[in-house]
Order: sequence, then C-alpha cells, then structure tokens
Amino acid sequence: MEILPAIDLLEGKCVRLVQGRYDRVIEYESDPLAIAGRFREAGAAWLHVIDLDGARSGHVANLDTLRRIILETGARVEFGGGVRDEATIRAALQAGAARVIIGTRALEDWEWFRTIVHTPEFSGRIALGLDARLGKLAVRGWTRDTARTAIEVARQAADWPLATIVYTDIGRDGLLLGPNLEAIRLLAAESRIPVVASGGVTDLDDVRRLTALNLAGIVIGRAIYEQTLDLQEALQAAAAAN
Repeated sequence: MEILPAIDLLEGKCVRLVQGRYDRVIEYESDPLAIAGRFREAGAAWLHVIDLDGARSGHVANLDTLRRIILETGARVEFGGGVRDEATIRAALQAGAARVIIGTRALEDWEWFRTIVHTPEFSGRIALGLDARLGKLAVRGWTRDTARTAIEVARQAADWPLATIVYTDIGRDGLLLGPNLEAIRLLAAESRIPVVASGGVTDLDDVRRLTALNLAGIVIGRAIYEQTLDLQEALQAAAAAN
C-alpha cells in the first residue's frame, strides 16, 4: 500500500478545498515544486496531483507544473482534474504521469470511457475517479451530484484493465474529521479493482485503520500540511502493513 501526499493546484498555488468548495480555499504554498520536493525527501514514492483549475473549467491548466514536478523530483504521479478527452490523457502521460484519473467524463459518457480504458496505449494507466457526497457520486469538480453510487460503478468496471479506483469522500475532504471507514471498507470489499482512498485522514491512527482495509493507497493532504500527521510516520505505517 502506498501513501500519496496530495498537491492540489489552483492558480499556480498549492491549496486545499474544504469539502470540494471553491469558496473555501486554504492556501499552503505558492511553489508546488517546493512542496513536491519536501514530500520526496520524506520518502514518498507517489504524489497525488490534482488540477483544480481544470476540474472546475473542464480544461487542464497545469500540465507544465506536472511536468516540472516529475522532472525535478522523480516521483510517480497520479494526475487528475479536468481530464475529459483523449488528447489530454495522452498529454498528461507524455508529461510523465504514471496514471491519469478520469471522473466526470467517465460517469457522463460510459461508452467513451470503456473505449479509453481498453485502448492498448492506455491499458493499466487509467484510474477511475469516484467522488461521493452522502453516498452519491458527484462530477464537474464536485459541483453536480448524480444518482449513482461508487459500488454500482465499480461493479460495472470490474473486469476492465484499470490501474485503480481513486475514491474520495467529499463530506470528509479537507475537514480533518477522519475517513469514512465504512464506505471505504464496503467499496474495497466489493471492487475487483485496487482502491486508493482519499478524504478525512487526520492522524496516524486513521492511517493504521485504513491499512487494515486492503487498499492500494491512501491520499493525505491537509493533515500533512497542518502537521496533525507526520508524513514519514505514515509511510512507515504503510510499509509495516505491506
């Protein structure tokens, strides 16, 4: 299991949104490369990089920053936010992303997503982003709700050559209230695709609880920035569980 420190990019800065709301932005660092470098120095092999400008507008805006993070740190990166067409997927992979997260377009155009996942050059490099609010999935930068659930969608893609499902509990994201363990447990148990969980991780106890759920990874953001959780300790806990 991997620990993936989160770098959320908005207007060139490293921020966190509280519950995915663009009117509740916490700014942490004006230089995302400096943050990425510190995460790598702490021992993180993976980074979770999200283009919040792209998620809101539908057009990726931070490919250059993605490229520079990868070139300067050597980290493996899962990248998402506004990835809604084949050209953008290819551009993100060419920039060095190890895998690309697709959420909105996948849920709004399932047949297109099926074709993308089964395209040989993308096989094993696409992650399905499932962002849930009160049990239902949300799209378009978390600004629109749907009637579908994460488990329902995971079952539909069960045999597809996806890299992971990246599951975010919007209601916990950025609040430091602890993860939604039951929702994550149910999804991990039902999904044949490895699950990366995001949202609410606050301290080392949360990391230890999540390590028992057979996950592929845990995304951690605000807890690292606000030092309620030491990244090196989280990495050690994950390594001990592997």
